[in-house]
Amino acid sequence: MLKLFVKMIATGVITEEPPDEATSAALGAELKRGLNRYFRGSIAIRHVDAGSCNACELEIHALSNPFYNVERYGVHFVASPRHADVLLVTGPVSRHMEAALRRTWEAMPHPKWVIASGDCACDGGEFGASYASCGAVDNIIPVDLRIPGCPPAPTDLLSGLLQLMQTPYVEE
Repeated sequence: MLKLFVKMIATGVITEEPPDEATSAALGAELKRGLNRYFRGSIAIRHVDAGSCNACELEIHALSNPFYNVERYGVHFVASPRHADVLLVTGPVSRHMEAALRRTWEAMPHPKWVIASGDCACDGGEFGASYASCGAVDNIIPVDLRIPGCPPAPTDLLSGLLQLMQTPYVEE
């Protein structure tokens, strides 16, 4: 046990630096103003992992940690597509998830928006389209916003939500 403790002390902290608190607070305040204006104070997001490596999911889960805490701004993740305003999709769409993704999108009430989060969801990433993958999300359902990155940072996701609010809704 002593050997492990000495190794921990010698190694030190190797995690990344926390994000700038002022930037996150400014993004959050702007997001809250937008949600009050366009969504009556809150927005419901249904997340679907269409076949990713889970790096994007880790960044999405970070939005709910005490640092970002997007719930305080009115951003809620929901379990049912019937309660969602936004569909957030990560990963290239695997052939096995194609029908489930389409059914999820069809179950959402109008108006509805789709965000492709991460390089794989935006353009297929390193997987592309193959026998096992349909590639990008927009090969299956229409996408309103693409947030590139491998994975995109939580601040990129917040900026994407702001950008989505400034985009006029077009009925498909």
